[in-house]
Amino acid sequence: MVHFYTGNNTGDVPGNLPAPYYWWEAGAMFGTLVDYWYYTGDDAYNEITTQALLFQVGPDKDYMPPNQTKTLGNDDQGFWGMAVMAAAEQKYPDPPADQPQWLALAQAVFNRQAERWDTQFCNGGLRWQIFSFNTGYDYKNSISNGCFFNLAARLAVYTGNQTYADWANKVYDWISHTGMMSPTYHFYDGAHTALNCSDINGVEWTYNVGVFLLGAANMYNLTQGAEQQLWKARINGMLNSSSLFFAPPPSPPNVMWEQACEPHGTCDTDNYSFKAYLSRWMAATTKLAPFTYDFVMLRLKASATAAAAQCSGGASGTLCGMKWTQGSTYDGSTGVGQQMGALSVIQANLITNASAPVSQNTGGTSQGDASAGTGASNEGNPTAPKGAITGKDKAGAGILTTLTLIGVIGGCWWMVS
Repeated sequence: MVHFYTGNNTGDVPGNLPAPYYWWEAGAMFGTLVDYWYYTGDDAYNEITTQALLFQVGPDKDYMPPNQTKTLGNDDQGFWGMAVMAAAEQKYPDPPADQPQWLALAQAVFNRQAERWDTQFCNGGLRWQIFSFNTGYDYKNSISNGCFFNLAARLAVYTGNQTYADWANKVYDWISHTGMMSPTYHFYDGAHTALNCSDINGVEWTYNVGVFLLGAANMYNLTQGAEQQLWKARINGMLNSSSLFFAPPPSPPNVMWEQACEPHGTCDTDNYSFKAYLSRWMAATTKLAPFTYDFVMLRLKASATAAAAQCSGGASGTLCGMKWTQGSTYDGSTGVGQQMGALSVIQANLITNASAPVSQNTGGTSQGDASAGTGASNEGNPTAPKGAITGKDKAGAGILTTLTLIGVIGGCWWMVS
């Protein structure tokens, strides 16, 4: 995967991928490298990962670099925010004291997005694009709002601050009321503001259910009693709806696919990477909602086996295709998304022996700033959470891993390099 990265070359920009990759996918890639360190303990890629995550913060330290203005969406910013949120949760090495800290960066992204909550159309929600001059500003979509929900829920668990949980509930209720999430927990792409979000685009992508699944798992972990049982029912509903993304016969059972484009050969550069995020977030869900373990790992194990078989392309014989359902018949495609997908699903099988995500009360070391990204103190700032820190953590018990540790770490190494 790192073979495709040029940002560490002399004269290139740290944190950027070359064309045809958009900025958001670079954030997703470095989030994958944070996960790689978390799962394996191998710090070979930490230097370029830390460099990238800090170089791209922008002048206001909120992941809005000016050179990305022409394509900057809330989902783009959200993927960088989720990468640093993972760094805080997984105790990835903290930056030097004079640099922005992982938790504060995640809080900055949250605060900037909370400021953009738009009630003029569709009774709320984030628009896809941040700036009005960009195509897509008139569209509200599941992934932008899902990233915001995901981040809010994780910040609620990490900090114990109720304001984050309140926002997570608000976003979840909105996505449900608009119809972008169906009563059976299918997440649809989005809708336009001009029609007050009545024209739902019914395309379903793996990463939409994934981003909401992990957010819901955090809310389950945070809550108790009847509220926790409600989140459990929602999680089970999302897991059931995710069956759409595991190919039917005659494909091998429980192998993930991108059903909207993969069987038709119409996937684009972005789509190639989406399975990486469902894999990542399904695995993380098992630590926060342990009752999901058997359902999730059955599918991640089968998908990892199939993905590894697909990694037989190129002169090296190690480039991965996208179509895991084809097994060892390489599909001829190559790229960051394909490598990231295979790496993510294979290393996800190490989740059982991985440590639980930390919070400020359970060993977290990342320093926060509740007013980050606002240019103001907490006073008078309605989007900066206030209140005592009362973090909770109920991560699940471990079960023996389904793949041998040495074999999986070895497979991860040649996919990431």
